[in-house]
Amino acid sequence: MLASRVRVIFNVVNFSKTKSLYRDGMSPVVKSTSRPKWQRLPAKNVYYYRCPDHRRNYVMSFAFCFDREDDVYQFAYCYPYTYSRLQHYLAGLERRNLPYLQREQLGLSVQQRRLDLLTITNTAKHLSPEREKKLVFLTARVHPGESPASFICQGVIDFLVSPHPVAQILRDHVIFKIVPMLNPDGVYLGNYRCSLMGFDLNRHWQDPSPWAHPTLHAVKQLIVQMNQDPRVSLEFYIDVHAHSTMLNGFMYGNVFEDEERVQRQAVFPRLLCQNAPDFSFSNTSFNRDMVKAGTGRRFLGGLLDDTSYCYTLEVSFYSYMAAGSTAPVPYTEETYTKLGRNVARTFLDYYKLNNHIKDDRPINIQSSEVAGDSNRKGNGVASGAGDGEAEKSQDVRP
Repeated sequence: MLASRVRVIFNVVNFSKTKSLYRDGMSPVVKSTSRPKWQRLPAKNVYYYRCPDHRRNYVMSFAFCFDREDDVYQFAYCYPYTYSRLQHYLAGLERRNLPYLQREQLGLSVQQRRLDLLTITNTAKHLSPEREKKLVFLTARVHPGESPASFICQGVIDFLVSPHPVAQILRDHVIFKIVPMLNPDGVYLGNYRCSLMGFDLNRHWQDPSPWAHPTLHAVKQLIVQMNQDPRVSLEFYIDVHAHSTMLNGFMYGNVFEDEERVQRQAVFPRLLCQNAPDFSFSNTSFNRDMVKAGTGRRFLGGLLDDTSYCYTLEVSFYSYMAAGSTAPVPYTEETYTKLGRNVARTFLDYYKLNNHIKDDRPINIQSSEVAGDSNRKGNGVASGAGDGEAEKSQDVRP
């Protein structure tokens, strides 16, 4: 049992990257039994340096004062978003019985956890069955430690299922297919980049194994089937990640020989930059790096036709530089979620659907308009770094 006011220095060893957001002011987050909201440690208490004792790899050290003897403290790299939390959130959506939302189990992970697929679109009878709907496919958490991706994904979902007039128009004209957690075993176990069996799933899109990479195999099969269906116009694939060295939100895209296609591919990131103050078009880049050949963006960019666009959407683990600001603004759970809402909103501009909004309807997005029932009531599940024991006995409630 720790006495109150004990100061401890933690050393996390064997970081390999010279460049790190810890050098830009990032710090771990902490919560305790009596203070259940995650908050960042003061940056002045965090140090990132090369250490000769660890093969000249880097060490991140932080000092922390335990000030309440009976509290249980938890630390995390970034705001956690667990498998349990996702299941609770999706169950809350299902209970609302929304006619334009379908949840299905696309498959199971190696350890038999759900691979969820959401379909969001308006199937009302007044819509013309002859009119072709565009299809947008979005995935998140292929890298389990990149928890900001889940907040962005939830922001997209919350907005699309909301009564907001923009969301209603999008549901009328677009089919959204969303896989919110592509690596549920990795998330549950608290892994940073790999699956249960130690695979970086985002390097296995070319030939995923149904037994070693079952979630990836199921998603690839679905996309290939849709791409072969003449009734489906699969126009976007967006894979959501978090970045450990860059600021802001930004995108990676593919390189094409056709200059017109190159220009068309830049349209969506440019529009998103206008809608999201934390999104940087200058950080957005297009490449064909060989080490990325097995990623979703690269593989599907080669599979889909020239009317389709595949992106990796990245967001900083730490902060963003807003226009006119001189200091970075740290991200919060809410601002990550807001970026997701702005991603969804941008499809209205991309598909030029603004004329479907009545003049007296506001199109600015307020978080109160799109918060789901699960947000209003609290998610009821604490977000530990890995689910492990938390699913079995979780006493701490936000």
